[in-house]
Amino acid sequence: MNGIEPIEVDTIIVGSGFGGLGMGIRLARDTERSFLILERADDVGGTWRDNTYPGVACDIPSHLYSFSFRPKIDWGQFYANGSEIQRYLQDCARQEGLLPHLRFSTEVIQMRWQADSARWHLETTGGSYVCRILVVAAGRLSEPRIPVIPGLADFDGPVFHSSSWDHGVDLAGKRVGVVGTGASAIQIAPNVARVADSVVLFQRTPAYIVPRADRAYSDSDKRLLERVPGAIERLRSQLFWDAEAGFAQRIGLPDAVEPFRDVALGHLAAQVSDPVLRARLTPAYEIGCKRVALSDEFYPAIASGAVQLEPSALESLDGNTATGASGAAYELDVLVLATGFHSTRPPFATRVIGRDGVALSERWSRGMVAHASTTVAGFPNFFVIDGPNASLGHNSAVHMIETQISFILGALDHLEIVNGEVLEVSREAEDAWVRDLDRRSASTVWLTGGCSSWYVDDRSDRLTLLWPDFAFAFRDEVGSFDPRGYRVRSAPVTVAD
Repeated sequence: MNGIEPIEVDTIIVGSGFGGLGMGIRLARDTERSFLILERADDVGGTWRDNTYPGVACDIPSHLYSFSFRPKIDWGQFYANGSEIQRYLQDCARQEGLLPHLRFSTEVIQMRWQADSARWHLETTGGSYVCRILVVAAGRLSEPRIPVIPGLADFDGPVFHSSSWDHGVDLAGKRVGVVGTGASAIQIAPNVARVADSVVLFQRTPAYIVPRADRAYSDSDKRLLERVPGAIERLRSQLFWDAEAGFAQRIGLPDAVEPFRDVALGHLAAQVSDPVLRARLTPAYEIGCKRVALSDEFYPAIASGAVQLEPSALESLDGNTATGASGAAYELDVLVLATGFHSTRPPFATRVIGRDGVALSERWSRGMVAHASTTVAGFPNFFVIDGPNASLGHNSAVHMIETQISFILGALDHLEIVNGEVLEVSREAEDAWVRDLDRRSASTVWLTGGCSSWYVDDRSDRLTLLWPDFAFAFRDEVGSFDPRGYRVRSAPVTVAD
């Protein structure tokens, strides 16, 4: 690029959220490999850097939503808010010595495998890079999904997605529309209602909501965790196994599903007395089919009228008039799109070009696939964190990320042991893995619960985002590298296998 020689390192990591930072920490601690972390933004944190909307918080307990190898003793709340998680990730980067390895404001434009040199060549907004090992940790909630709504481009007021909150817009006294009833919208609506003149929530599909029951950690709680040997490990273990019990609800076991459903519907009944309004907030699908939200504030905000429920999708905009599919019209000053992300079709896949010039998006044209949720046939020395079937609907994503990191480190160790240069999974091994996942997915609530969700790819109706089993099973099956099904080459080749 411009006559400047590319920068060459052994390993490049794309993204600096939990996946990218975790991979970087383990490389720095456990290996002598040279590596860089490329980040398109100006700070680490991923989704917790980007999402700064009012009320943003995690719905996994804070002591579980953190690295096991970097526990944080002094979390402020049982469920950490977004800014505290972001500070944790910033501390991880600084205290683990990752800052010299980070390249901010460096968006990757293309990642191309060159067979003749057995290297990945990357073009970025900050120059060219060459590496032997490429790890993409771009995350599944990084590219906002903007709905196609007639008149949206001409709306007479500020419009922004929940992941790009415009803090320059003063909502005091404003008429605010919120589109969506996912986890973000359920956090946003009651918080915006505290300052806005009015809030209308456009609900295409109601969500199941269970009590959040958050609480602050006291100073004595923190002292106990700090001073008692093994206390933090025991707490993490308890939280993990409590969460694991939730998977039984996702495979439709009546003894697990019915009590879970009763908790959610009981929560709704206790907080919304109006039977008409309660009916509009009651889902028509099985609990767990879509993401189950946690909130003690959402239903009271709806019941009190602080947030007006429009029980239909936003259909069109004309000036500052927003019309729902029901025909009801509302005058708005500000529009917030809490409309989710491109989760099953990650945009980074168009930028990864593997063996024989095939784009990852082409390989994934019928849905994301990967062996061990981490490696893709036709893409040598390439690993993806938090990609196909590597997310969870019931437990901590950080557990999954750490498992994949261990798998990648094992693969790199294997290359060294056999004096290999290139590692690639066979298509046969990948196909067998995917068939097994499809078999396990078939009976889960995500495919049988009567809903459409961002967990399922609408091109194939396959569950491509979530791991269809317990989280401990992922650790058992993916936590160490198994060389069976992989080809290793010790020298570059110019002809495809």
